[in-house]
Amino acid sequence: MAFNPTTPPRRTPFIDIMDKGLRAGRRLGAIAPARLDADFLKEQAIEQAGGLEDFGDPWFEQPLQKLLDAIESEARLNAAGDLSAMLQFRQVLFHRLLSEYWFRRHPEILERPMRSPVVIVGPMRSGTTRMHRLLASDRRFSHMRSFETISPVPRRDFEAVLAGEAEDFRPVLAKRIMRVARLANPRTLSIHPTGPMEPEEELGLLVASMYGMKHEAQWQIPSYGRWSEGVDATPAYAYMADQLRLIGWSQQVSSIRPWILKTPQHMLDLPALLNVFPDARLIFTHRDPQQVTGSAASLAWNQTIIYSDDVDPNAVGQEWLRKTHLQVTRMMEARKTIAPERMIDVQYDDMDRDWRGTMDRVYDFLGLEIEPAVPAMEDYLERSRALKRKPHRYSLEMFGLTPGEVLERMGDYIRAFDVPMESNFGGGDGKRAARSR
Repeated sequence: MAFNPTTPPRRTPFIDIMDKGLRAGRRLGAIAPARLDADFLKEQAIEQAGGLEDFGDPWFEQPLQKLLDAIESEARLNAAGDLSAMLQFRQVLFHRLLSEYWFRRHPEILERPMRSPVVIVGPMRSGTTRMHRLLASDRRFSHMRSFETISPVPRRDFEAVLAGEAEDFRPVLAKRIMRVARLANPRTLSIHPTGPMEPEEELGLLVASMYGMKHEAQWQIPSYGRWSEGVDATPAYAYMADQLRLIGWSQQVSSIRPWILKTPQHMLDLPALLNVFPDARLIFTHRDPQQVTGSAASLAWNQTIIYSDDVDPNAVGQEWLRKTHLQVTRMMEARKTIAPERMIDVQYDDMDRDWRGTMDRVYDFLGLEIEPAVPAMEDYLERSRALKRKPHRYSLEMFGLTPGEVLERMGDYIRAFDVPMESNFGGGDGKRAARSR
């Protein structure tokens, strides 16, 4: 189908068929309605976990309730949407129960150091994934894999896996889930190419505390978004750190290897991140905010239309313009308190033109020789071309935005970091619109 820069894409027939089937099943009494009630969801998770009852730090309970309230009053979920929400919440709660099980069984997990992580900080679609995966190619660092984002906590039989007596089922499960996700929206592969073993961001570990922008890119929940923007997220980041310790233990890698971290959420929460990781080294990525805003709106649109039949593309555009502006504003304010030697800035266009020269500069900043990592980086770049089958195409116009509107809002950011701008972007001919992160 030809790219239309004025109209956002429709969702796939797969979702419509699934939604109609669920509605019919509920009318006939064959399928129970979804229940988005905190106590019910906890009870279901406890049953799934075989009677485990300790969910850990109760901080998550308030964001959980804020999420449930916002979904009920604002999200306008279809039948497929409320079912998937119920399953998602139950699974996150189940993983919290399993986490506490492992922390009690192996208290040494929580003693693993988290020294000097390298944290990539940038808006959605600004090249953070490319930077993350290039650095993750270097075996001197630790990183999450995609299957660990989907299933971050090992099952209770994992000691048999460590002993070589069983196979970790989580990569197999991740492959199945990705297959269903591509049926629901095949554009996800071009927006964010991945596979079960590919390096992945830690946003799912913040979701473990019912916190983070992932929910806002999935559901229409503005009241939750405003609430989360005003809360101190340090407890969510502390829980994320413990989840990383558990993942590092399950990977059986040295705890002295620094972690490579990245998620656009960090743009909003640098003070919380630095409360938990005070010695973090920060790589800031920058990109034309026209590209960032259009691509972020496209990502949110392609997720939200799966779960709701009533989504306004103009509202999506305005919300992600607001959110992107808030990200860069908070990032610029937080940087005032960070020592210059602890951070480096990288332009998206510089990586496009000369990835090796740009990475040389990053490795100088990290105090490491790049040569041992170059072959693996080249392998990643070759693999990424195979993963990315189609370009991610989007425009500002399809979300009711204009270049002038974006540039007016983002002028301070553009000037502060001398961000290269595209002179002819907005979706008119779709040439630049074919770019992705």
